[in-house]
Amino acid sequence: MTKSELLEAIATESGLTKTDSEKALSAFTETVKKSLQNGDPVAIVGFGTFDISERKARVGRNPQTGEALNIPAATLPKFKAGKGLKDALANK
Repeated sequence: MTKSELLEAIATESGLTKTDSEKALSAFTETVKKSLQNGDPVAIVGFGTFDISERKARVGRNPQTGEALNIPAATLPKFKAGKGLKDALANK
């Protein structure tokens, strides 16, 4: 599903206009970004939790040459599906 298809679906489900749906989706994504930047997870009961994951620096290998590479530490977003979402997919 593309962003435009998602906006169309939100507009249809909620009765909002496409413009209002785009504003709502943008507000949601910006709020999640800001919360994660502050180190706060976002939990939506029945849907899932957006959180951050810290990955340590490590040494990797180039598979073609075998040369050692330093892979820097990184902070990554992660999503853990909630029970409601898991159940919806299990019963499709």
